[in-house]
Amino acid sequence: MPNIRIRRDGAHRAVFHAVLYMQRREKIIIGTLLAGLLGMSVLFTSLAWVLWRESIAAENVYESNLATTLGERTERIISDVRDMLAAFDKLPVQRCSPEHLDALQNAAISKPYVRGIGFWNAAKRLCGVGFLPDEGIKPRRADRIYPNGVIAWWPSQQTEVGGVKLFLMRYGDHDVAIDPRQLLDLGPSKHRQAVLWVDKLRMTAMPSNAQLPSPDAVPIGVTLKRSQGVILSHYARDEILPIDIVASEPIGYFWSRHATLLTFGAMLGLLLVAGWTDIVFRFSRYQLRPATELRRALAAGQISVQYQPVVDLRTGACVGAEALARWQRQEGGFASPAAFIPVAEEAGLIQEITIAVLRITLRDLARIGREVNPVSINVNLSRDDLKSDRLGNTLAEGLKAAQLDPRLIKLEITERALVNTDTARQLIHNFRDRGHQVAIDDFGTGYSSLSYLQSFELDVLKIDKSFVDAIGTGAATSQVIVHVIEMAKSLGLQIVAEGVETEVQARWLADHGVFHAQGYLFSRPLHLADFIEFLRARPVHDYP
Repeated sequence: MPNIRIRRDGAHRAVFHAVLYMQRREKIIIGTLLAGLLGMSVLFTSLAWVLWRESIAAENVYESNLATTLGERTERIISDVRDMLAAFDKLPVQRCSPEHLDALQNAAISKPYVRGIGFWNAAKRLCGVGFLPDEGIKPRRADRIYPNGVIAWWPSQQTEVGGVKLFLMRYGDHDVAIDPRQLLDLGPSKHRQAVLWVDKLRMTAMPSNAQLPSPDAVPIGVTLKRSQGVILSHYARDEILPIDIVASEPIGYFWSRHATLLTFGAMLGLLLVAGWTDIVFRFSRYQLRPATELRRALAAGQISVQYQPVVDLRTGACVGAEALARWQRQEGGFASPAAFIPVAEEAGLIQEITIAVLRITLRDLARIGREVNPVSINVNLSRDDLKSDRLGNTLAEGLKAAQLDPRLIKLEITERALVNTDTARQLIHNFRDRGHQVAIDDFGTGYSSLSYLQSFELDVLKIDKSFVDAIGTGAATSQVIVHVIEMAKSLGLQIVAEGVETEVQARWLADHGVFHAQGYLFSRPLHLADFIEFLRARPVHDYP
């Protein structure tokens, strides 16, 4: 039988790509010009607005930090007091002894907000230290009794000593009187205001006459009240006691804090002339970004695998599947292999993708073997995979670790990747020697001849979808497929047809001695779980 060569007109192809390149270059230039002009005009008008929004965002953080700082300080004080009272109950000394009173006195001196500490036996104060009467402060009834053991009395006329309404906390057999004015520290600013609420009851304010909304009227976080000219912030915690801090500051002080940023923004507008260079530079980076993103995707394990079943046209049984790489982009959706495989080849990442697909496939094969009958999976190799035995070593190690039969992995090599080198021939020989079948994929899209194929050790020939599409159409390629089938038979190769989508195509192929096929007529590429369900729904041939 004469050699069959599927050729393309090289001259026309070169002209075609040159035209495409010029059109693409022209679009890039025009697009860059438009983007530069539009960007500068828009940036001039929007810069002030952006800077304003950024300044407001920074102000929100500033005010939120103010309320957060006050809230955390209050909570820390109450927590320290609770821990201090608990420690007093554990003192290994006689109560009301000099040693006991010294411990109370030292604690009171070390905490400026403490006005007195007492030891109680039921409702009677036996001893204490500080500025309180000897009998202590005895409000008629506690305002709150909490599950954590804390008993609290809010500042009121019943807790007033020396003109100051104190906050009382009792835990165990000791109590402490706290000056609530010391709970809020607003720093040197005379324009800040804050109100401390404990369990939705107002405890203290700075200044004492501050009039701020209740916590229920202010959402958690920062609220900008333009009509009132203030910024409100609300902080809430509930660890020792339920605490709310509502703080405010005039919005006018926003300008003094952010004047530098706004001035810098105005000056930045004068530098927009340099935007042209920046746009060109960013565009160049954009051109490289797919490779960078793909490299990150490999490192993050974002390459996944889907399986397209290969079926027996005579019985409908599944005889295997092809593993297809999928890349789920960070912005959502899957990138087409036609888009990212060329990027990987150009960036030298294609073998990393092959190895990633191989490792996932080996892992999935182990699960398939546990849940259904084992089937062979075809893994695609690239030109780079035939330059060294790195892939072969990785495959051998993976099979050994997973305890899988080497025959479960078949290797597909595209016609264009079937390079005529001694290294490639030796690697293909090694693959087959280890038990892997080797298939030539997408046959008919390159320049292979019968004699060229004979020089390689192959097991399977996969007919490209473009030839399957031509079946029954009267196109010139509809006759070529007959010669391709005869070529494969003359070489003793198994034949698999790709891209079968109609019953007419399936019958034609079976009539011409092609008994294995894959395509949407049988199934789209499936995730592992769906592929396992596919296998359960039909007979599965044992792998050869």
